[in-house]
Amino acid sequence: MHRLSLIAAAVALTAATAEARPRPAGRAIGSPFSSNKTFGLGLELGNVEGLTGKLWLTDSNALDFGLGWLYDFGPSGFNIYADYLWHPFSLTSQPAFELPFYIGVGGRFWSWDNSNGVDAFGIRVPIGISFDLNNVPIDIFVQVVPTIDFYRNYPRHNVYFDPEVSFGARFYFN
Repeated sequence: MHRLSLIAAAVALTAATAEARPRPAGRAIGSPFSSNKTFGLGLELGNVEGLTGKLWLTDSNALDFGLGWLYDFGPSGFNIYADYLWHPFSLTSQPAFELPFYIGVGGRFWSWDNSNGVDAFGIRVPIGISFDLNNVPIDIFVQVVPTIDFYRNYPRHNVYFDPEVSFGARFYFN
């Protein structure tokens, strides 16, 4: 049922009307990335499933955050995260889209879906690319997120390396 409500939220977000600001024409491949968006919300799927958001602080730096459900090979549970992202360059720049590379650092809190009081705090390093549309206020992303989790009340280990993969899309409100 929670996936159905997430889909409904995504449909409601895309029903709103907004436009992306135009970017300068004739940018070279590998040139610094410059965002034409401000604040977006959307859905993320993969190891983490839920709502995701991104707030651009400058033309190439942003905060991304998420709230949802974390799936792992064993336990799963509530997850909340926030990252600071740098977008140093675009892999390609086309009239319809840009493909910026990004890397960041952040943290997360993960509370397992059980009654044992197990939770974890993690340090995240998201590395990804974003298919950033120039003429519509949408971006689509895919990322690998190496994470080191520090567990509380877990009998097997206290520290664990957890490589995660996720993808998603956001609608931007300018």
